[in-house]
Amino acid sequence: MAEVVLIDAGGTNIGSVRYALSRLGVDAQMSDDPARIRAATHVILPGVGAAGPGMARLRASGLDAVIRGLDQPVLGVCLGMQLLFEHSEEGEVDCLGLIPGQVRRFADDGERRVPHMGWNRLKTVREDDLSQALPDEPYAYFVHSYYVPQGEATLLAADYGVPISAMVRHRNFCGMQFHPERSAALGAELLRRFLDLPAAA
Repeated sequence: MAEVVLIDAGGTNIGSVRYALSRLGVDAQMSDDPARIRAATHVILPGVGAAGPGMARLRASGLDAVIRGLDQPVLGVCLGMQLLFEHSEEGEVDCLGLIPGQVRRFADDGERRVPHMGWNRLKTVREDDLSQALPDEPYAYFVHSYYVPQGEATLLAADYGVPISAMVRHRNFCGMQFHPERSAALGAELLRRFLDLPAAA
């Protein structure tokens, strides 16, 4: 069984992610202890908030270096996904740099509300253990003002005036911009697929 650690980086959705994992039979532990994080089979970085304070907390605790050194499956959720990329326009902050790409802010053009909040349809861009054989154009639940443009790491995309990365993977680093813990059966299935990824040798 997977031994999952949730990195305590101050994300306000840690409890809901932990509860979603418990429904899958996984008792995920929350920790900021480097040794415990490195020993986990799977690591999740949840996050709700802003990129600047999120990265500042990781740097202050030394967890930025810990995350960069992990070789087991790592999943970033919402802000946690954005922090895996190189740079965010939110506060013009350098992030973890684990996945190539930049985090952008949605344009305030009056046509769409910012933040992007609610259910949106997903489209498969690249098939992977995480994204293959999903129901036809499923829906997931989003809450975010910043996004990662569709790129080489994108597995699933959504459209909100521009194509956005909804789920990404680059080597052992994965991300979900939507909230799997609030995305009903689809979210549960995608979390299960992440937990099924083989742990590092």
